[in-house]
Parts: sequence; C-alpha cells; structure tokens
Amino acid sequence: MNQEQRLLSGATARRSKLWSRRDMLKTSAVVGAAGAIGLPAIVQRVDAASPSDTMNDAKVLNGALFYEHQAIWAYGFAAGKLTSTSVGKAVLAVALANQADHKKHRDTLMAVVKKLGGMPIEAQKQYDLSSYLKAGEGALDSDVNIAKLALALETDAAIAYGREVAQLKTPALITAGASIGATEASHATLIRSAFKSLGVDLAVIPASFVSADTRSAWVLKV
Repeated sequence: MNQEQRLLSGATARRSKLWSRRDMLKTSAVVGAAGAIGLPAIVQRVDAASPSDTMNDAKVLNGALFYEHQAIWAYGFAAGKLTSTSVGKAVLAVALANQADHKKHRDTLMAVVKKLGGMPIEAQKQYDLSSYLKAGEGALDSDVNIAKLALALETDAAIAYGREVAQLKTPALITAGASIGATEASHATLIRSAFKSLGVDLAVIPASFVSADTRSAWVLKV
C-alpha cells in the first residue's frame, strides 16, 4: 500500500470528512443535469443547415460519439474491478453517475447524426486503454488507480469536445457540443473533488482551462 492509498484508507475511517455515497450521487446528478438540459431539443433544430454543413457535422459528431462509447465501456469494465470497501463504493457511485451522463450524450449524438443523414458509429466490444496504463495515468489494480484512469479519460473527453466543437458548422450543434464538453470537464472536476474529500492534498480545479496544454495538471499519475 503506497502513501496515497494509506491516506485514503485513513480518511475513510474519518466519516465526518468524507463525502458519503449519497453526497457523491447528488453532486453527480447536478453535474449531469447541467450538461443534459436542452440537448434533445437540438434534434429538431438542424433542418436549416446546408447539405455540406450537415455532412461535415455528422462526421464531427461521429468522432465525438466514439468517446461516449469508449467512456460507457470503460466505466462498465472498471466497475467490476472495484472492491466493496468504502473507497470502492464511493468510486463506483461516481462512476455510475458519470456513465449515465455518457449514455445520455450517446443517445443524443446518435439521434442527431441520424437526423443529419449520417450513420452513427457503433460501439466496439472493447477499447484499448493500454496507452493510459503505460503512461501511468491510472491502473486496474486498486480503487484509487481506477479512479485515476477515469480522470484521465474524462479529461481527454473534455479536450476532444473542445476540438470537435471548433469544427462544427451548425450553431445549435456548436452550443450543444460545448454543453457536453462542459459536462465532461465537470466529471473530471468531480473525480478530483472525490480525491480531495478522501484526504489527498490537491487542487480540485488545477488550471483555468481544460486543454492539451493543461492536461498534465488535470490527470493524476499512479
């Protein structure tokens, strides 16, 4: 057990300083609701786009859809590896709430891609996370490291949405994409908040932006 894990284990015993599982679920629900408000309505606001714009936007949104499929799979895969300890249950609560948001995003993106005349990409049976594991940006050997892996994935999803939104042509889709990207950033913040509440000394929001330039400040190494 490393120093960070010992800190988390000790903090678990101090219930007054911990977020409870219920508290985490409540916070996650607020984060998810903020990102989901109004998104289904965009399906009805893309008819005015030109043919070239719709082709472009369908392709861009399919790129974003990849990250939603990946996140849904990753959370489901990692959930089965969490322990039944207090820390494991707390991580699971955050994971399930974040996964629920990703499912909403997936459904909305699929509907919009179809509305634009495109074919939504299908989810893969599994996704390669080896680049994260090799970089030490999480692991599957403990609850703490699984949470770090989720943090890296959410950070990259937020960065990806910023990149994808810049390529969209339809105003309603730009707004919606930015909203989803903000939710991904909120997921990363929520995970860092969980670490903070469990006794790890870190800044919940380590940088003013979530971008490729600030990525190293957001992720946590094993």
